[in-house]
Amino acid sequence: MWFIHRLAAFGIATTLLAGQELLSEEATTTPRDGTLNQQAEEAMLSKTLSGRQFWGDVHSFQGWRIQQNVFTKHYRLNDPQGVRHCWGSFEECLDLLKKIRDEQKMPEMTGAAVVMVHGLLQSSKCMAEMGTTLRDAGYTTIEFDYPSTQVSIPEAARFLDRLVQSLAGFDEINFVVHSMGGLVVRAYAMEYDDPRIKRMVMLGTPNRGAELADITHQYWLLRTVAGPGARQLGTRSDGLIPKLPIPKFEFAVIAGSRGTASGWNPLIPGDDDGTVTVASTRLRGATDFSTVHAIHSRLLWNEEAIAQTVSFLKDGRLRPDRDARPIHDDDVAQGQLPTSKRIPDISHR
Repeated sequence: MWFIHRLAAFGIATTLLAGQELLSEEATTTPRDGTLNQQAEEAMLSKTLSGRQFWGDVHSFQGWRIQQNVFTKHYRLNDPQGVRHCWGSFEECLDLLKKIRDEQKMPEMTGAAVVMVHGLLQSSKCMAEMGTTLRDAGYTTIEFDYPSTQVSIPEAARFLDRLVQSLAGFDEINFVVHSMGGLVVRAYAMEYDDPRIKRMVMLGTPNRGAELADITHQYWLLRTVAGPGARQLGTRSDGLIPKLPIPKFEFAVIAGSRGTASGWNPLIPGDDDGTVTVASTRLRGATDFSTVHAIHSRLLWNEEAIAQTVSFLKDGRLRPDRDARPIHDDDVAQGQLPTSKRIPDISHR
């Protein structure tokens, strides 16, 4: 049960940290002593935590971000170092960004972009190593932060749509997604589209629902901390995940695995990465599929997974030393969880 307690502690800590950020930023925008204009200017150029759990990205340019607060609905403009330069309406933030672009003679973004979408209780910072490798491979990386514990998966997709619309100049857009981030992109594909989207790599995405979510949902505290998006991660046939479409663009699936029949986590059936089963990651229509020896949280740092990601974005297959392994209907059927294995009720243990 250690991992459940760790999940609860991590979720509470993340929420409290995000709350502290909001309070600290609100405090810095309130003038106290001295000249009001001077204090307002000093408060505006304050370091932020660049999103976390109360802000969602809606516009991106050369590392500058316009973010919207999920509660107050107002916007802010952050520079690549996370320093806030504007606070107010979207139009005010966009106007200032245009002035900064002109003053600094910032060139238009061109070529191929990779939008990196993190999972539950995470931020784009967890994809730093993946981003470095992608940039070395010639891609422009776009970090997408969304308030994963505060919004539903379709609501997160709306943030993503606004971000994608802001990526003018690119002639190719790809996605690299982790865990729930893959479901956010699938929810995006349900209502939105962009002809520039080429490929996506999904790492540890519970495409058929997360059995661990079925367990944690038995606890009121974990349900509350994790938020509405997490409550949509279960395996119920009448839930959100079965309604999500298969992307029309090429995509590959990488699953974390222990390579054993029982996997890392004894509470969920079959091989797994400790959080998501290998069977759950399989999604019909995938161009290629592979497993790597890694737990869920380390997939984004796994050298093999990173190399396979770059290979698929470049050439359409995860490993250059073998043919692609598409996922068909029969493959998904074979990956069905045995009906005799039921999710244990541990709420009273």
